[in-house]
Amino acid sequence: MSHRISHKRDAFAVYLLLEGSMALLLSLIFTVNMVYQATVVGLNPLQLVLVGTMLETVIFIFEVPTGVVADVYSRRLSVIIGVFLIGIGFMLEGLVPRFGAVLAAQVLWGLGATFTSGATQAWIADEVGEERVGRAFLRGSQIGQIGGLVGIVLSVALASVRINLPIVLSGVMIVGLGLLLALIMPENGVKLTPSQTRNSWRTMTQTFWGGIRLVRGRAILMTFLGMSAITGLYSEGFDRLWTAHLLENFTFPALDGFKPIVWFGIIHIVSMGLSIAAAEILQRRIDTTDQLVVARAMIVMNALTVGSLALFGLAGSFGLVLLAFWTVQVTRTLSGPLSMAWMNRHIESEVRATVFSMSSQVNAIGQIAGGPVVGVIGTVGSLRAALVTSGLILSPILLLLARGSRQSQETPVLTVAAAPE
Repeated sequence: MSHRISHKRDAFAVYLLLEGSMALLLSLIFTVNMVYQATVVGLNPLQLVLVGTMLETVIFIFEVPTGVVADVYSRRLSVIIGVFLIGIGFMLEGLVPRFGAVLAAQVLWGLGATFTSGATQAWIADEVGEERVGRAFLRGSQIGQIGGLVGIVLSVALASVRINLPIVLSGVMIVGLGLLLALIMPENGVKLTPSQTRNSWRTMTQTFWGGIRLVRGRAILMTFLGMSAITGLYSEGFDRLWTAHLLENFTFPALDGFKPIVWFGIIHIVSMGLSIAAAEILQRRIDTTDQLVVARAMIVMNALTVGSLALFGLAGSFGLVLLAFWTVQVTRTLSGPLSMAWMNRHIESEVRATVFSMSSQVNAIGQIAGGPVVGVIGTVGSLRAALVTSGLILSPILLLLARGSRQSQETPVLTVAAAPE
């Protein structure tokens, strides 16, 4: 019993370390990344778009194959490989200010992200057990928000010395995190393919088709994939246009002569602080093992997101637009771990990483398809119209959530796995 408790505690602590560290280090990068690409690298608007397209395309192509690798070989190894690739990619981007190098960095980053995305959730679910994984997802999200908050402050300080310094330093530290994970990350609860067949591509193919059959055979999993697609369709347009909307349509209040970039730092910090507080309240009040409770919470979160997106696009005052933006960010942050906890209850361990990766791939397809459409509306029409359209695109998810709630009552959940001895 003591070994079991110690193992679960160690895995939980490593998961929080991974989530918090990656959030902090990626925040170091993302706070200045677009400024670096536009000013130091000198990318024009088309090149900036091509950088994003390259990233999403890599994720789309490799999401499921890397998920199969995690299910067949090792989720621990998959996560470690992914972390290394992400770190090397950003080191390349920060050290070589050339368009080709930035594109190559997106390939490494996107490939690394696909190695970690499905494997991380599947790994922690098996290590701590399905009964406790919902708490792990929520706590990880909260720790990630704290890390991101610290990252914003550090990034601004480092960028004031040299604009690429946060990017290069973060890349080096991400590689260091990969080395640390190789030393301390456990893997005792996963149910992998037997060793005598593990080296076969046929086994990988069978695992992939096993995930396909599972999704096709369970209506609720098809519903989850539909939710992921809709989330991708709306999110890319909002993520790319909200900054331009604030700059074009609002006058920022003066802050003792500081440039508007300071306001964006404030906006990010407040957003993260609110999300941390909301995640703590949610963790204390929501039983993530109760599917109906999770479904109802998801309906509320997404309804608030839809309404706040419309308000964000239509608001005329600076205060009101910030309120709408912060509401969108908080509800999006909380919906992620709730969705993973709900979906996790309907996936067998053997194909869990594969199915999670399928969900991420569907989301990527949605982003690739939806982003340009909203972008055209913003160019031909207005940014306000584009952002309201994003809210309309998200609205059908409410119907899918209601459907998923009904299906949860009809579909038995998986038996909670015992913790490994």
